[in-house]
Amino acid sequence: MSLNDDVAYAMTPFKLLTLPLGVWPLQKYNAFSLVRFIVCIFSLTVLMIMLFLEINFGSSDAYVKLDALMVMFCAVLSILKLLSFRLYADNLICNFSSAVTDYHAIDNEEKRTIMRQHAFMGRMIFYSILFFAYVASSIFVLTPMIAGNKDVQVNLSIKSQAAQLPLPMTWTLKESNISTNLFLLISAVQYFLMVLNSTSDCGGDAVFLAIVLHVCGQIELLKIDFINYGVNNQRGDISKLTSRHSYLIKHAKLLVEVISSVLLVQVLFSCLIISLIGFQLILALKSHDVIMITKTITVLSALLLQLFFFCFVGDYLKCQMEDIADSIYNSNWYFLSTKLMRNVLFVIMRSQKPVQLLAGNFFLVNIKTFMNILKSSLSYLSVLRVMVDA
Repeated sequence: MSLNDDVAYAMTPFKLLTLPLGVWPLQKYNAFSLVRFIVCIFSLTVLMIMLFLEINFGSSDAYVKLDALMVMFCAVLSILKLLSFRLYADNLICNFSSAVTDYHAIDNEEKRTIMRQHAFMGRMIFYSILFFAYVASSIFVLTPMIAGNKDVQVNLSIKSQAAQLPLPMTWTLKESNISTNLFLLISAVQYFLMVLNSTSDCGGDAVFLAIVLHVCGQIELLKIDFINYGVNNQRGDISKLTSRHSYLIKHAKLLVEVISSVLLVQVLFSCLIISLIGFQLILALKSHDVIMITKTITVLSALLLQLFFFCFVGDYLKCQMEDIADSIYNSNWYFLSTKLMRNVLFVIMRSQKPVQLLAGNFFLVNIKTFMNILKSSLSYLSVLRVMVDA
């Protein structure tokens, strides 16, 4: 298998996703990429403002406003992620360039297998999260067509026309009369904005998590090198291994810096959105609304997957960093000189404080965090359910 195949397998899906958004780390940062980035930010900002106005001044029912609130929160996250990827472009360029160099350094099948395994994990996260995100976006468009009890005609009232749009615009359109062709055009534009929102939000997560998993794969290779140190009299240079450890810590910290602020907003929004969508699901179950049940389950699955993947990768990164201490302890360190033994102690000490995904530089993101968010969301949901039953 060629080197180009390895790099293509690891990076092509992410390049195809983020290059149109203007945030692909290995692109040429020229005027054209800046224009793409500005167009995406502008489009998402228009979507966010429109939804905000509809929530506050529109005449839609509670179901529709909950949907609009959820999409607006996702638009906020999408904008923040695109801005973060652009502002911290140097951090991402450093990591992605390092990943390409790592693939060039493959010299045996064991390395290729481990790097492929982590690339495969990144691709599975990519496909899983985008599948649910795009399905949810499509359901938003199809729901008015399936649930609507009137055909879209030129002479329909503006209230009926506005209510049948994928994202109802009962306040934005006011009393304007629109033709069928304009109605279809607005629906198509809204669907495009929904897909752009899903791509920027969930796709940005997939790209970030994939490069974190690559760093985890490099730590796995480093652990093997530490364990094999001194086996069959192949001692090599322990200082190169300790330098590699420092190098990986540095790159992991650069990635944490990229996502920290955005991740804090995402954790807060996720807790709120999961509660609201869960509440919507309870109402849909009570009214036996099959279409609404399908939509809420799909959206809820996408949100939970998105949050779970962050927590899983954060936990995996922490475990990999901590396991360095065990691997170096299991090596033939006792053959080293006193000076080099001191370096081994430093590596073990640094492994006791592993690099972790942090939300806002203070809130740990791991499996325990995921469980706590679920418990908090279910607690809020129980209160809302009691209010409905009362």
